[in-house]
Formats: sequence, structure tokens, C-alpha cells
Amino acid sequence: MLNTLSLGAHRLSSGTELPALDVAYATFGQLAPDGRNAVLVTHGYTSGPSMLVPGHHVAESSWAPLLGPGRPLDTDRFFIVCSNMLGSSFGTTGPNTTNPATGRPWGPDFPAITLEDIVAVQHRLLQQLGVRHLRAVVGPSYGGWQALQWALSFPDMVDAVGSLVSGLTHPKGLSSEATRQRFADHPAWNGGWHYGDPRMKEMLMELRLQTLRSYGLERLFEARIADPAQRQAAMDQACRQWAERFDPNSMVTLAAAAERFDVRGRLAEIRTRLLFMVCTTDAIFPPDPAVRALLGAVPGPLRYRELDSPYGHMASGVEWQRLEEDLRWLLDPA
Repeated sequence: MLNTLSLGAHRLSSGTELPALDVAYATFGQLAPDGRNAVLVTHGYTSGPSMLVPGHHVAESSWAPLLGPGRPLDTDRFFIVCSNMLGSSFGTTGPNTTNPATGRPWGPDFPAITLEDIVAVQHRLLQQLGVRHLRAVVGPSYGGWQALQWALSFPDMVDAVGSLVSGLTHPKGLSSEATRQRFADHPAWNGGWHYGDPRMKEMLMELRLQTLRSYGLERLFEARIADPAQRQAAMDQACRQWAERFDPNSMVTLAAAAERFDVRGRLAEIRTRLLFMVCTTDAIFPPDPAVRALLGAVPGPLRYRELDSPYGHMASGVEWQRLEEDLRWLLDPA
């Protein structure tokens, strides 16, 4: 079940103040009396806290099999938190939420944010929930960046971080201006004030389908649904459900935050345990000898993995069984 917590005003790293900050989140398990058994799971670019909730087929629900009693994300031992990140579209303050000054969505007026801002909001949420220490922060893709930023922003609060199918900086081609221009070329965009125009949802559905195909979605559905017509219908349904909720302004906002993210020169500051995993067929974050060499600067315990999988950028969800041993290493140091 998704909850929402209002945190009042919040000052961003730029100095801009959000007059009101709401954070949507899901929790599983019980927080220990000392507040030190928490695990923060961080989601990807266009997904949300539902990555831990069963019932979907793509990024949403992708890690649900890893959660539960006796599972790597053990709800008998850990208090698991997954919050929608700042600037996203699934309940946390972002472009699709109301700007108190105008009474309408923030839209393209939503202020610029950074990965540091996203993590700072998570930190405020956890403090309000009574969390005093994190056993780990772990997530795939954009969530992997958040995990790395946690190790830099709040090194004394977290024991371990896991960055899966992710990188040390934004990949080439993830440009906020290119993302914005792609929407600007559509007649429904209206300078970012597309709200109420159903044509934008149709464009988002097509965009989602194209993106997930590039991530390996078709291969995933081929393994699950034999009939081509049923398979296409299931893919369309998953993409339409997402398009009904996601604001393209969030894609622009989060892409701009990613452009500012680069930890390649700060790896020596990461003193937590680090799990860093890439997939051999990932077109977004392919294995890179230069990245592996840079990781040698990490002074703490490091586990580097190359997951040999045909599922590309979707591998951390599709191949969840192959994550179990590494996640247990991350959460249960010998």
C-alpha cells in the first residue's frame, strides 16, 4: 500500500525552496526499536515504489519476488522502504503535483533538481519514519545512481550500497534537451502545459513501448506469453497503464538531474560495502573496462558482477533469482 507523508517546505541545493513537499512511499516489515534495521530500495527513471508490489509485468513489480520472509529483502528482519523520488510522477512532489502558488500543476515550472536533492528528500522521509541507520541502499538503473549518492551524501548512515544495471555517470544520449524536444515536436505539448490533452497519453504509450523494447521487453514477454496477439495486448496494456500516470515533464526534470551526476572522481570517498552489477547485453550501461578500472579506487569491500543475460537493461528484474546471492552478501556481511 502506498502512503504519503507531508514534510512541509524544502530547500533544494540550488537555494530554491519548495513551499510544500509530499513524499509517496511503501514500507514492508517492521522498524526495530533502535531504528537501525532499515533497507532503502531505490527505483528507476520512470518507475516507482510499485517495483516491490506484485501484479505487474515490467519495471513495476520487478523486484517483488525478492521481498518477503526469508527472501533477500527479508521482511522478518528488515524494514524495507521504497519511496517515489522527488520529481517523479507517482505521488511525490514533482511537475504533475499542484504548485501552491498557482493552484495548477507545476508543469515545466518545476525547479531544477539534482541527485543530491533526491537523496536529501529520502533522508528527510526516513528521519520522519524513525529510521536512524540503513543496512543498505540498493536499486537498479537510476536507482543505482541514488544508491551511490547515498554513500557520498550520508556516509555515516549507511552500511552498504548496491548499484545494479547502472553506471558512474549518465550515459551518452540521455539529454534533457533532447527529451524535451521530443515532446515539444508533438502538437499536444503546448510548451509543457499538456494537461488535459489525451493525445499526450497516446504519445507516452508509444514512447514507453519503444523504450521497453529497447530494454528487452519483447524477449521478456516472449518467455511469458506464447501467442503473439496476446503478447502484444499485454505489452500494450502495461504501457498504457504507465502512460495514464506519468508526466513527460518528469522525464525532462529527471533527465536534467542525471546530466549533473558523475561520481567517477569521488569513488575513493565510498567507504561502504559496494555491489556493482552490469549486464552483458545492456545497451544503456554496457560493461566498460574503464568503469571497472575506476572502481579499483573504492576503499571498502567491493563486489563487481557482469550478469550474462539476454534481457539487457531489464535483467535485474527478469533475472531476479540470480541477484539473490549478491543481495545477501550486500545485506549480511560475514
